Amino acid sequence: MIIRLRVWLRLFGIPTEHRQLKNIAIDLANVLLEDLSRTEPNEYKTIKACAPSERQEVWKKLDILPISAYHEVFEAYHKSGCATDGDWQSIMQQFLRCGLTFTFTGVVASAIATDSLFGVGDRVTSKVNIGALKKGYVNIAVHGHLPTLVSQIVKTGYSEKFQSMAKSVGAKGIQFYGICCSGLSAMYRYAGVIPLSNAVTAELVLGTGALDLWVADVQDVFPAIMDVAKCYKTTVVTTSDSARLPGAEHYAYDHHHSNIGETQALAEKIVTRAIESFQARQGIPVFIPPYEVEAETGFSVEYVHKHYGSMKPLAEAIKSGKILGIVNMVGCNNPKVVYERAIVDVADVLIKNNVLILTNGCASFPLMKLGYCNTSIYNKTGDSLKEFLLYGELPPVWHVGECIDNTRSSGIFSGIAQELGKNIYELPFGFSSPEWGNEKGIGAALGFRLMGVTSYHCVEAQIHGSEKVIKFLKEDTKSMLGSSMVVDTNPTSLGEKIVQDFKAKRKALGWINT
Repeated sequence: MIIRLRVWLRLFGIPTEHRQLKNIAIDLANVLLEDLSRTEPNEYKTIKACAPSERQEVWKKLDILPISAYHEVFEAYHKSGCATDGDWQSIMQQFLRCGLTFTFTGVVASAIATDSLFGVGDRVTSKVNIGALKKGYVNIAVHGHLPTLVSQIVKTGYSEKFQSMAKSVGAKGIQFYGICCSGLSAMYRYAGVIPLSNAVTAELVLGTGALDLWVADVQDVFPAIMDVAKCYKTTVVTTSDSARLPGAEHYAYDHHHSNIGETQALAEKIVTRAIESFQARQGIPVFIPPYEVEAETGFSVEYVHKHYGSMKPLAEAIKSGKILGIVNMVGCNNPKVVYERAIVDVADVLIKNNVLILTNGCASFPLMKLGYCNTSIYNKTGDSLKEFLLYGELPPVWHVGECIDNTRSSGIFSGIAQELGKNIYELPFGFSSPEWGNEKGIGAALGFRLMGVTSYHCVEAQIHGSEKVIKFLKEDTKSMLGSSMVVDTNPTSLGEKIVQDFKAKRKALGWINT
């Protein structure tokens, strides 16, 4: 954690000599909070510290550098209000400003805070899929995106005191599982947290009857889990005043976060409630499907440096053609397409054509469950990519974590670009959310397009009320940002389009190994 914090302190120019760590961390937090809620125009410090200078010049010329996240969101509501801004180009300009605030405050700043507080984690081998559930334990699932309370719940549950308490009522111990991003965030930081499913299949996990307590915080927590939980007497606890579920028990930080100092007490209350629920649920039928697999997770810039010594071997592999390019594959799921199928079909085309995949969030679950995050998938991997990966017995899909860990993917992109002396937009990099289904998917795709990385999807965005807006997002951003939005409802065809685009970029660079 200290090493990671020092990196950010240097980038933000925060003095450290002869100062207490607590005061230094407060300075960093204040910088991030200022970018979140600045009221008067001034430098957006996270962009200044973290964005490539080439991109900052592009955004300055387009006049889309934001004032603060709160300001730009409020201004977006203002401009799009009844009979206010009637110029679609002005609205799109504001859309791009909001994209930058989403990227650098919603994602980058969150990642800075999370990694500084909880560490980056490391590559680990994890059991995944519903078959990894265990009978006889006090089983607790964490679901959502807020790590502060979740981290303390996990530490408390795995403490000797609470493990002994669980055993005293007849359990084998306490076991934690992850749904959606809380599980992904926890699995490479705390040993033994098992990721089970993304948000869309949460009810299927509950339907096993194996869970005693479900801890829900914010985002991608669908109300239908309450109906299934009642069928199996699973206790559901909510932990944020921003996200309540009817019928759930509520042990949370209050609206003003005045009880943040009670984190340990809240965690103990929640774990105790899980043990009580285990006792009350004796006799509930449990069926755990016999399907589990191992996945390699926890890849990051730090891991690449640890494994290869620097970014140079990865950069050289791309330049030489051993790796055709790299795609960051993320995004939630969408009922408009067959569940998880588009993600897998695109991945098949990419790794066959020697494209390395980075993944995080909900899209990562099918890739973990079907073996793409371990070496068993080498039979589907192109020869030159396989040759590169064999030296370290690495999978063709590198799992970097949860939603905000898009920063790890962009960090890898940036490190390779620096090593090669190129701009990110010039290189064979892509972003794909084949099944995007909500605002975050739009925001993540826009964040990469603002960096000059084209995005690829199997589902259309909800923009079809205006031909001009469609053209702007799909085509016109190419000349403005160096990137566009590509939609093809056939995932195999989409994957082939990515491959062809990478070959075109390589040709433009004079790299003949295409």
